[in-house]
Amino acid sequence: MNRQKEEDRKMKYRIFIVDDHPIVRRGIKQLINQETNLTVCGEASDMASALEAIAACNCDLVIVDLSLGQDSGIRLIEDLLFNNPNMKILVLSMHDESLYAERCFSAGAKGYIMKQEPPEKVISALKIVLNGEVYISNTLGSRLLYKLVSKQSATFSSPIEQLSNRELEVFQLIGKGLKTRKIAEQLNLSVKTIETYIDHIKKKMNLEDSRDLLLHAVQWGLNGKSQTMQTTKPQKK
Repeated sequence: MNRQKEEDRKMKYRIFIVDDHPIVRRGIKQLINQETNLTVCGEASDMASALEAIAACNCDLVIVDLSLGQDSGIRLIEDLLFNNPNMKILVLSMHDESLYAERCFSAGAKGYIMKQEPPEKVISALKIVLNGEVYISNTLGSRLLYKLVSKQSATFSSPIEQLSNRELEVFQLIGKGLKTRKIAEQLNLSVKTIETYIDHIKKKMNLEDSRDLLLHAVQWGLNGKSQTMQTTKPQKK
């Protein structure tokens, strides 16, 4: 009997969950463990503990949220794949896929699904990625196909889309109230480098000064999890 249980356990795909909300992790864990061929082998709430635990976990797939306290889920994806290029990663996030999905795919994720999707769709996305395929929603797939056939890859529906991954991360941390020096410490970069990112953000978003940047960052932090910022100031002449 014990041998049979061990064999059954070995046949299950091992899933690791990275999310900074304990209740969310518990819900995802219960959902996954209901499946006969899936099991959760570990969980973490931040980037550092996730990297350490995943290295020792021998998991088949990692579910990653994009908001991990002060950490970036995109940076976690990049670091995970740097250490293990064959790692399968599914992003499960409340952030709008129209802004974040392409960034995650560029970083190496194999799927992106939003948290408001029904549980059965999350499990379906999980199994698609485990099967070596890419999961993408119909809406995002149509959007990317339109961009491809119309050759509009350089156009942006939101000023936020113009930001690089690191610029977006700095913008988010500004919205959380962090000062330049704290952001530099958080990202392990120099203050000068952060100031350069801030200058790029202000230029790309056509913002007047640091106060204007702070107001936009805070506003986006409050509203940007489920929708992109659709308005910007008229271009300076």
